[in-house]
Formats: sequence, structure tokens, C-alpha cells
Amino acid sequence: MRNFDYFIVLAEMRTGSNFLEANLNALDGVSCQGEAFNPAFIGYPKTEDILGITYEQREADPQSLLERVKSYDGLCGFRFFHSHDRRALNVCLTDPRCAKIILTRNPIDSYVSWKTAQETGQWKLTNATHSKSLQIKFDRDEFEAQLSAIQEFQIEVQNALQRSGQTAFYIGYDDLRDMDVMNGLAAYLGVEARLDNLDKKLKKQNPEPLEDRVSNFSEMKDALRETDRFDLTRTPNFEPRRGAAVPTYIAADKAGLLYMPLRSGPDWAVKRWLGDLEGVRPRDLQRKFTQKSLRHWQQDHVGHRSFTVVRHPVARAHAAFCDCIIDDGPASFPGIRANLRKVHRLAIPEQAPDLSDRSGYGDRLHRKLFLGFLKFLKSNLAGQTSIRVDPAWASQLTLLQGMADFSVPDMILREDRLLNDLQVLAGQVGIADCPDLIVSDHPHHDRLASIYDQEIEDAAREAFTRDYTVFGFSNWA
Repeated sequence: MRNFDYFIVLAEMRTGSNFLEANLNALDGVSCQGEAFNPAFIGYPKTEDILGITYEQREADPQSLLERVKSYDGLCGFRFFHSHDRRALNVCLTDPRCAKIILTRNPIDSYVSWKTAQETGQWKLTNATHSKSLQIKFDRDEFEAQLSAIQEFQIEVQNALQRSGQTAFYIGYDDLRDMDVMNGLAAYLGVEARLDNLDKKLKKQNPEPLEDRVSNFSEMKDALRETDRFDLTRTPNFEPRRGAAVPTYIAADKAGLLYMPLRSGPDWAVKRWLGDLEGVRPRDLQRKFTQKSLRHWQQDHVGHRSFTVVRHPVARAHAAFCDCIIDDGPASFPGIRANLRKVHRLAIPEQAPDLSDRSGYGDRLHRKLFLGFLKFLKSNLAGQTSIRVDPAWASQLTLLQGMADFSVPDMILREDRLLNDLQVLAGQVGIADCPDLIVSDHPHHDRLASIYDQEIEDAAREAFTRDYTVFGFSNWA
């Protein structure tokens, strides 16, 4: 009897998962079906189906593809990244008949490799003479966001295995070319086949040292020096949970106030208020904290106060819809927008419309799309879609629980009474002359006011039931 019915390779982009898959497929009786649950495609780009299951069938019923994988003649599996369909992950993590292979790589190496592949367009290399190389620029915020998402996924996997009494086969990027380790993986899977040699088709991309591949290498070293050091290639490769989005926190040094934002909230108004309080531009406020530097800030500012601001779910969902889905600015998610068009049938324009131009993009269409987005959020927050639950629209209660892993805000303010609440907060740190608050409404608040009705309110209540219950929100208008 086989040890397992199927397997899942838990990895990330640029960790060597393609090479691992090639060697798994070289074992007689083993088949790896690529990124079977990637929200953008099924198996591989431009592939219509895998094992007879199409993309549309998988989106509608992920269990059907899992059943096809389990019934495969031999041992079958697939690669899975943190952004893939969580419905499949939830099944696999709790199934002891599913073998878990956890592949890790030093996160900074993965990041530089990912940036290089993005800019060169070369994601695989089979002929070294065709290698493309260039220097990339390290982006601290981008790296920290990527690292945080990966770490949260790793700790989720670890906890699921612990709770169910399971173990996994851990393999590091540098072990992929060790044939004994690869044959050890075959033994773990319970297959009789062994490798006589490793796959020679895929070539190592960009073997140069990081110093030659990163244009602002010194800046990168300085940024990483401020981050707590861990042996990220140890086995198992899990760090302590980092649920709080500490790098997004903003501090007013003189006042001793710390703002802990919730995505899609009234950020700009609060930053302007803090800047006016300090007599500086919002961009000059202290930010980009690490957990270590934030602890130092808290220790150095005895009597400090921390706060966050909750926004009505209707207004917050609308802000996320405009910024992340309809607009094509830096906060937008083109991949999710494409999925909403293709899978959820939202008639979102291919080209981002001008939200200020009501003749070119009317309120009737905007209302229809926003209502469809709210219905999508109900399924998304319930774990019924392949798209990730992004912090831009995750429930505010969930985000606050994540904050509590590091530090609980002293005050949770309300946007609808923000000026009064900020005055109370300022009084607690001894500030009597409080600056005025610029209007906190989202730039497209007027659009929401034009389309809002009871149907939109009801759809928001169905999507964000916990926020309405816990925070006592009444109707938006």
C-alpha cells in the first residue's frame, strides 16, 4: 500500500519548484501537474485543462480536480503557492493521505530572482547561451510585503500540520541538486523508483553574486540590517507569526502618537492631521518600522498613545473597489480584475475608466459593478473563491486581531466622528491646540453617494457581518 494518495508541493515563486517538479516527473509512477490551482491559469500558462478538468470547471468546483489527482494511475500532485486557491489548500492540509513537500529558499535570493525574471521576461532557462541578465533595484517596501505574506503562509501551514498530527518533507533550494536528498524524497513518498541522475534541461539562472545583480546593493544591506535576523533556510523554515503590518505604521515623534492604519481607511486625512500636528509634511513623519525599531520607539516615548480608525464597511468596500479594481494606479490588482471579469462575470472595462467622468462611465454601470464586487466579497471572505483575501478588503476585525499579535491600539476611532475622537486623543498626550482635520472622505465618495441604496447596504452587511456586529455599524446613509 502506498504511503499517500497524492502530494502537494508547498513553495513560492523562484524557489526552484520547476526543477523539483522536473525531477519528480523523472520518477516512474510519479506525475506533478504544475500550478494546478493558480487563479490565473490551470497547471501551466496557455494550458486548457489538466487531467481532463478545465479552468472553468476547477473554479466552480476545486474538489473535482483534487478527486482527479487522487484517482490518477500512479502518485500525482501539484505545486502550490500562497496566492493559490485556498479551497484546495484547506482540503490538502487536513488530509493525512496527502503528502506535504515544503520547499524553501532564502527570501532575498527569491526576491532578486523574481525581480530579474519580471524585468527580463525569462522565467525558465534550458540553454545557458540564451541567459538574460541585468541589475535590478531593491525595493524595501515590496520585499517586506512579499516576505510578510510568505511568513504568514508558512506559519499557517505549520500550525495546520501540528493540529492534525502530521509531518512534511522539508527541502531547501540548495538541496535540490543533491541526488541522495531527492531519492530520500522518493522514499518519503513511498515510491520504489529512484533517480540515477538529475534533470539537465533546466539551467541555473543568474549565478552571479547578489552584489553584481542589485544596483542599490548597499541600500539593500542597510534595509536588511534593520530587520531581525533569522536563519531563513533552516528546516523547518518558519519564523514567529507577524500578523501586524508594522511597516505601515506611522508615528508623530513630538506628540508621541502612533497611527496603525487599516487598509482602505481614511489614511490620507489622518496623515495630514499628524503632519500638521508635528509641523511637517506627511511624508516626513516617521514610518517604515520594523518590529525591532518600533519597540525602540515605544520605549523611547513613554506615555505614547497608539490608535487606528475604522470606516463604515460600505465606504471601505467602495474605496477598495475604486482603488484596487476599477482604477489602474499603484494600488490596483490587474490579475484580480481579470479574474473578476473572466470567472465572476463582472463587466469591468478593459481600460480603467475616468471615475470623475460620469458621461464616459456612468453611475448605472458603476452601481452594477460595485454591487457585483460586494457579492464577490461575500464569497471571498468565506473562502469560496480562488482569489486571496487582500488586506484592502479583509474584515476590519480580522486586521485588528492581527495587530494584537504585536501591539493593541489604545484607541479605535470612528471615521464618522474622527475630529472629536482625535481631539480626545490629542488631549491624552497633553496637546490642547488640535489642528483641523481635512475631510476624510475617499476621493470618489460622491460616486458612492449617487449609487447607494438599500440593496448595496444589504450586500455589504452580508459580506461584512462580523464588522457590523462587533462595531455596531448602522446603515451608511
